[in-house]
Amino acid sequence: MKRPIRTPYFEVGTKNYVYGDKLLEYAIAADKFAEKYDIDVLFFCPALEVRRVAENTKNLFVMCTYMDTLYPGRGCADILPEGVKAAGACGVMINHCEKPMSLPQMKKTIERARELDMYVFACADTLDEAKAIANLHPDIINPEPSEIIGGGNGASPMAYVKESIDVIKAIDPSIMVEQAAGITCGQEVYDFIMAGSEAAGAASGIMKAADPIATMEEMIAATRRAADDLKKLGK
Repeated sequence: MKRPIRTPYFEVGTKNYVYGDKLLEYAIAADKFAEKYDIDVLFFCPALEVRRVAENTKNLFVMCTYMDTLYPGRGCADILPEGVKAAGACGVMINHCEKPMSLPQMKKTIERARELDMYVFACADTLDEAKAIANLHPDIINPEPSEIIGGGNGASPMAYVKESIDVIKAIDPSIMVEQAAGITCGQEVYDFIMAGSEAAGAASGIMKAADPIATMEEMIAATRRAADDLKKLGK
């Protein structure tokens, strides 16, 4: 059975900015900060990196950035879901703007993930797409307009954050909603969680920072601060 994800959580994405030893260094740092701040941290990495990250960390929710939907047996060069799970991933990302998927493909990937008791983290480019994906019932939706992803221009406007949460929760209240696109600092993490987002995350905002590990800690610490303040408010 999957380990429950506590909210608010923080998500670290690596994309293809780092690989090998450098990616592992960042994963170990994220693992340390997850323990230090008692915050659940989702760590997304390519399939090639999953096993080493999973075997060298203890607190992270290790997630794969993609998997195919074939079954064990014939096939070659595809990313086998059973292999992803066996490597140590507890979840998979679908429909990132840099790896878009059709709705039927997303539906099939969600079904395969469900068969293996894995989390599904879905990205949505628009509110209409977020609604369509919500009807497929992934565990998490990250509604991030592609024009601000990786741009370092701050996360999406507060009105968009609140509207995206409302439209997703109206379809399936159990879906966790994360804001991540364009986040570059801890204050943005704090602000969007306090505005109602159940999580925040960053890839480019960490990987392109002058000091990625320090930036990662700043953001995870901000998640802790938001969690504490929400508790004080009785939320």
